[in-house]
Amino acid sequence: MRIGELAKATGATTRALRFYEERGLLSSARAVNGYRVYDEQAVRRVANIRYLLDAGLTLEDIEHFGACLDGDVPSSRPSEAMLDIGRRRLSVLDGRIASLARVRDELAGLLAAASGDRAAVSPSG
Repeated sequence: MRIGELAKATGATTRALRFYEERGLLSSARAVNGYRVYDEQAVRRVANIRYLLDAGLTLEDIEHFGACLDGDVPSSRPSEAMLDIGRRRLSVLDGRIASLARVRDELAGLLAAASGDRAAVSPSG
C-alpha cells in the first residue's frame, strides 16, 4: 500500500509516517515510480506506535521495542525491559507534573496577592 493509504488506514499523517521511517520504526520499499510502498504489517506497526505514544512514551522510548511493534502490543505481556522503559517515562512525567504544579501554585499566589484577594485564584484551578 502507498503512504496515503497507510495514513488513511491508521489515522496517522503522511508526515508522521515519513518521520517514523526516518527514526527506523517503519520501513518501506520503493515502487518503480519511487513511491513508498508498505506491506500490510505496517498498519499494525503504526497502530502500536500510536498506542504507545498515546500512553505517554516518546519515539525514543518506542525505538527500544523493535520487533515487538509487529505484535499485539496492547494485549501482550511486556518484557522487563519494556516495563523499565515505562517506569522511567512515568518518573519523568511525575517530575514534570510536580514542577508544573509548583509553577501553577506560584502563579496563583502572585495573582491572588496582586488582586488583594487570596480566594480569587484557588490553587485547585
